[in-house]
Amino acid sequence: MIEFWLCAGLLLLTALAFLLIPVLRARKVQAEEDRTALNVTLYQERLLDLQSQHAAGALNAEQLASGRDEAARELLADTEGALAQPTQRKLGSTVPLIAALLMPLLGYGLYQHWGAIGDVERAQVFAAQPKTIEEMTARLEAAVKSNPESAESWYFLGRTYMAQERAADAVVAFERAVGVAGREPELLGQWAQALYFAGDKQWTAQLQALTDEALKADPAEVTSLGLLGIAAYESGQFQKAIGHWQQLVAVLPAEDPSRQAIQGGIERAQEQLGEPATQSTPATSPGLTVRVELDPALQGKVQPGDAVFVFARAVSGPPMPLAVKRLSVADLPAEVSLSDSDAMMPQLKISGFEQVQLVARISRSGNATAGEWVGSSQPLASKTTELQQLRIDSADSKAP
Repeated sequence: MIEFWLCAGLLLLTALAFLLIPVLRARKVQAEEDRTALNVTLYQERLLDLQSQHAAGALNAEQLASGRDEAARELLADTEGALAQPTQRKLGSTVPLIAALLMPLLGYGLYQHWGAIGDVERAQVFAAQPKTIEEMTARLEAAVKSNPESAESWYFLGRTYMAQERAADAVVAFERAVGVAGREPELLGQWAQALYFAGDKQWTAQLQALTDEALKADPAEVTSLGLLGIAAYESGQFQKAIGHWQQLVAVLPAEDPSRQAIQGGIERAQEQLGEPATQSTPATSPGLTVRVELDPALQGKVQPGDAVFVFARAVSGPPMPLAVKRLSVADLPAEVSLSDSDAMMPQLKISGFEQVQLVARISRSGNATAGEWVGSSQPLASKTTELQQLRIDSADSKAP
């Protein structure tokens, strides 16, 4: 913001210069008037002195006239070019001086009322690409704090919380977004999804009401359709899950990578019903296979029950993981497969990105975003089929 205030200060100085020029000129006029008044007083005193000398007989009439002429010439010479205009002085000095004093206060007050300094600050903050999901979260939290009436900021904050598996916080963010923007179908669907995961996947009357309202306003609202399918599958209502997911597949674009994961869910539901799986869409890609092992030097620093998160994230894309599997230290070494069916969010699939990075993190607290030890791979193509080797051997920079 330094550049902004420097520019504003230069503009203010320029404006003050135009106002103070008449004040400086008025001071010059005042000085001329004061000098003229002094010269007139001296002239009058000299005339009185000449008359006194003439009365005393020291000067004759001719000498008196010559002295008067000389004093008059000196007075004219001293007052030549003087500007004595009192009315102009009053208008040209007092009014500009008052305006010059009031202008900074008036300008600041008007800018505070109509200016957009908050928007300028937020634009500068968001201009740089965040390096981590935690940095993105901090920015969004600052944005909603400075401008709580921004539905867009609340929406993206909720999405970021969901990517961090902070469903309870996402519930608050989506509820605020609905309060600001109104009951838009997409917002209702996201709100319902956050409530579902925050409530340990227990279906409630509130969830039903939210999804019903969203689909009534937009029958193709994808989040609500996907959530209804998930809830039906989790409760053993496989036929109902198939119906919701088939509706979802029908409204998704043909190039949408999440179609594969949804079709995989339909096939699993059909298997539960003892039905042959349909092949209306290509089978889910085999995904990435990685062998995870622990560096021998860390054997005495970890416990068998410590959680191990193995995930893939995009090299160029969102910082949140695309697919995740959870193990424990006791399971290592182990081979893990990560595919589109393991996606954390339907719209973010491994197959949707050209290059990914594999990461394995040990977290004693069970927090997937921060732990004690970590291992990561070099960037590799998302279509890689060869077995990858991943060793956990470094201290985690995100350790709490």
